[in-house]
Amino acid sequence: MRSFLIASILILLPVLATAQGVRLKDMADFEGVRGNDLVGYGLVVGLDGTGDGLRNSPFTEDMMSNILERLGVNVTGEQFRAKNVAAVIVTSQLKPFSRAGSKIDVTVSAIGDASSLRGGTLVMTPLNAADGKIYAVAQGSIIAGGIVAEGDAAKTVQGVPTAGSIPSGAIVEREVDFDFDGLKTLTIALKSPDFSTAFRVERAINLATGSAIAKMSDSGTVSVNLTASGKRSPAHLMAQIENLRIEPDTLARVVVDQRSGTIVISENVRVSRVAVSKGNLTLTVQEQPIAVQPNPFAEGETVVVPRTGAQIDNEPAVSLAEVPGGTSLSDVVTGLNALGITPNDLIDILKTIKAAGALHAEFVVM
Repeated sequence: MRSFLIASILILLPVLATAQGVRLKDMADFEGVRGNDLVGYGLVVGLDGTGDGLRNSPFTEDMMSNILERLGVNVTGEQFRAKNVAAVIVTSQLKPFSRAGSKIDVTVSAIGDASSLRGGTLVMTPLNAADGKIYAVAQGSIIAGGIVAEGDAAKTVQGVPTAGSIPSGAIVEREVDFDFDGLKTLTIALKSPDFSTAFRVERAINLATGSAIAKMSDSGTVSVNLTASGKRSPAHLMAQIENLRIEPDTLARVVVDQRSGTIVISENVRVSRVAVSKGNLTLTVQEQPIAVQPNPFAEGETVVVPRTGAQIDNEPAVSLAEVPGGTSLSDVVTGLNALGITPNDLIDILKTIKAAGALHAEFVVM
């Protein structure tokens, strides 16, 4: 008979006081204040025999030939057998309002059959944006966190040695053509659209500036009329309103991860008047086969006779006799903790209450 022990932990986080609210710049995006993704195709050299196999990665050989020819080395018709080079994809993000000469971080990832990028150096690689123009150039030594150790019959890999980063490894060569100071209207996009939150943003901006320059367009957008803000520039107005603290309104939501037994319940979850009973049924099946042998000097064969023992234990049901209408999250959690409900049982109870129409929240199962 095999026995399994499944342990589940329900962690109830206290609801922190949010009287101070959340800063506007932490809950919304501003028009024009955004980064731009960059990507490039480059070559890493200086690897300790962990690079691409050039027969399996012909694009690595082509790139190495092109680089050497640009440097004045004629390699036409030559056969490469080096294992210290690797083809990589270089990615980065151009920060908002980055100027020419600024430095940005880059990430380097192998695309061939290289086993590690540790100790490698990225050769000068142009980085393009979505419009196809070059905005930065990357080069430098790669910092890779993974480690590979292998022998004749075993191999161990820790981390991801085929990816690494170069802090401040790219220099910005072109600036994004965007005149922030010339904006007439500033659009604020909420990361979690909600009509109540958008209205609070509008009211907070108007109160802070002393004029009705903000207008809620929909649940996720608030427009600010910069021409009506007086002599203040868009940058000065941004500095004034981005630190405004606003209390966001959230939907009632229950999120369940059945694989890990994780349950997250938002503060606004309410339960109508309902009665719940949870019973536990345990089934045990045990196999004890018996070998039967023939008598001495008798003709016959040894036979295995199966013997199975089955038992069903019906434990007393855990009953939550009645939950009064309008019960809050704290009341539900307190009652379930007092009954010793496990996360798996809580998932079943919540799904059943939702099916009965008594759980007034969005139920999300991951």
